[in-house]
Amino acid sequence: MEWLFDPAIWAGLLTLVVLEIVLGIDNLIFIAILADKLPPHQRDKARLIGLTLAMLMRLGLLTIVSWLVTLTTPLFALGPWSPSGRDLILLLGGVFLLFKATVELHERLEGVTHVHTQSKVYASFGAVIVQIVVLDAVFSLDAVITAVGMVDELGVMMAAVIISIGVMILASKPLTRFVNAHPTVVVLCLSFLLMIGLSLVAEGLGFHIPKGYLYAAIGFSILIEALNQFARRNFLKNEARMPLRDRTADTVLRLMGGKRRQDAEPDAHDEEQEEAQAFGVEERNMVSGVLTLADRSIRSIMTPRSEMSWVNLDDEADDILRQLQESPHSRMPVCRGQLDNLVGIARTKDLISQLVLQARIDDEVVDGNGSNGPNGPIRKPILLPDTAGVLKAMDTLKRAHGQLVLVTDEFGIVQGLLTPVDILEAIAGEFPDEDEQLAIQPKGPGEWEVIGTADLHQLEQVLETEGLVSIDDDYTSLAGFLLARFESMPEPGQEIEIDGLRYRILSVEERRIAKVLVQRIVTDDAEQAA
Repeated sequence: MEWLFDPAIWAGLLTLVVLEIVLGIDNLIFIAILADKLPPHQRDKARLIGLTLAMLMRLGLLTIVSWLVTLTTPLFALGPWSPSGRDLILLLGGVFLLFKATVELHERLEGVTHVHTQSKVYASFGAVIVQIVVLDAVFSLDAVITAVGMVDELGVMMAAVIISIGVMILASKPLTRFVNAHPTVVVLCLSFLLMIGLSLVAEGLGFHIPKGYLYAAIGFSILIEALNQFARRNFLKNEARMPLRDRTADTVLRLMGGKRRQDAEPDAHDEEQEEAQAFGVEERNMVSGVLTLADRSIRSIMTPRSEMSWVNLDDEADDILRQLQESPHSRMPVCRGQLDNLVGIARTKDLISQLVLQARIDDEVVDGNGSNGPNGPIRKPILLPDTAGVLKAMDTLKRAHGQLVLVTDEFGIVQGLLTPVDILEAIAGEFPDEDEQLAIQPKGPGEWEVIGTADLHQLEQVLETEGLVSIDDDYTSLAGFLLARFESMPEPGQEIEIDGLRYRILSVEERRIAKVLVQRIVTDDAEQAA
């Protein structure tokens, strides 16, 4: 009974049990495929019989092979090599393991899978059992040869086979799910087969490799794989904390080939890769705009108060008529004295018509979205709080029948206006009116002139950078971003460098940042590479 206290025996038994279980997974999968051809009430019985026959097949092969490897008498001489029956068996078995492991690794790494098509007509129970017996004989060879290569005692081999088959019978379904969910475990065990096959070939050629070396290598690899699985589980757990919508958006953009630029300018090779991408920059920006639309505030896409055009009823009729004739807008807010004294919304052509015919504007407000009628051209405004989301704004615009929407804050002060064009610009970029200029104008390689009210989402896309937009900040424009960094109103000419970009204030108007020059900072290494 001294073998009970031999740690090498227990190490070999444990390792062999693990290998036998993994090596039997293919056998288990094919048994399950064959069993699926039977009626549902016979499938569990077929699996049990198949695994039992696999155990008997392996025990029988172990007895025969273990007896054959005791044949140590040299059969012939080939130079300095005089192989015996045992050497030839080990050599052939090692070659078989190397071949088997190489083929399996190739299929695993190349993505070759066994496709099972379920038959509409159930097969007979006897025919399925015969096929299982044949498969058992084939799939038992690698397990038996592995056992012979791992340990020297027949009892340990048989115990490992019985234990492994017992575990597979009790936990066949969970084992199959585990292996399918962790393909690296299968690849690791197949690499063990390569190592054991090489050991058998070496022994067959007369070079003995101590089993302790194999145990140490296998144990170390299992430890590393366990740490990898633990790290992957923690990574997935942390990733799961990110909202599903954000993960989906990141995945879609990554599949489309989106990437962030480095600090340096791209070289010719990078430009060729960009041209070879399946999706252009504009397409990726549009998809990005759609995927991030629900996360944006209405303040980030509206036309701000400072850029709004509106009609002051207190002005002279001629001045109002001249303003309307020069305006490119089809609808405008109508107010008295100041923008916050809002009367309503009117179509430009209706206002012009009243001014021409009556030399005045009827300030009576009516409900509805019709054209000029007996009650005057001014319609009741549609108001939306600035805390509303973009999707809510879209729903409001759908029911507005072409009328613009005014955005107000909690005190009822008008902050801006919203039209369907603003939604489109949030997705596809700017569509400036006749009296507007592009918010972001390229001035040269790595240089842009940007107005202070430029949307940070759009600026991120143009600069191909990140970090400008944060859900924790209450600003949505470049001016707000810079004011938060300067912490005071900057003077023209002041500069600040943030994440590889230099922001230079070009002009300040009416206590607000009007224009900014944005330059990409090129490092010395990038200049040398260029």
